[in-house]
Amino acid sequence: MPAGLDADTIGPVDVAVILFEGNKFNGDVAPALSDLNDSGTVRIIDLAFVRKDDDDSISYAEVADEQVADAFERLNDTQFDLLSDEDLNEIGAGLKAGSSALVIVWENSWAGRLAAAIRASHGQLISQDRIPRETVLRAIAALDEE
Repeated sequence: MPAGLDADTIGPVDVAVILFEGNKFNGDVAPALSDLNDSGTVRIIDLAFVRKDDDDSISYAEVADEQVADAFERLNDTQFDLLSDEDLNEIGAGLKAGSSALVIVWENSWAGRLAAAIRASHGQLISQDRIPRETVLRAIAALDEE
């Protein structure tokens, strides 16, 4: 296991693919990701950018690559390079021409301590769901109507 990843204390890990229209990365999400990483809320494990050009060619860049390194420099030493070329090509194949995606793998480090305590108590997570934002908004609106 890579140094810094401990199976006994690692929190849940998520992978997100965030679609952007066009295929130029401007770095606007970098400060938010850096703040979450710096605060310990999450730990960015891997991050890459995938682009599908109008001719359907696929290219990708990782956080240390020149075209994005300046915007994401605060995250450079947190990478474990878990996303393979195969992963990135598969994601790119699913994009429409002229678009791009940010692929992020993060540990929910805020949950690591709780997960360790559950395991130490011989507990086991048997179900977990993520409620979509739209569902939460509808529920809030329904509460406001009451």
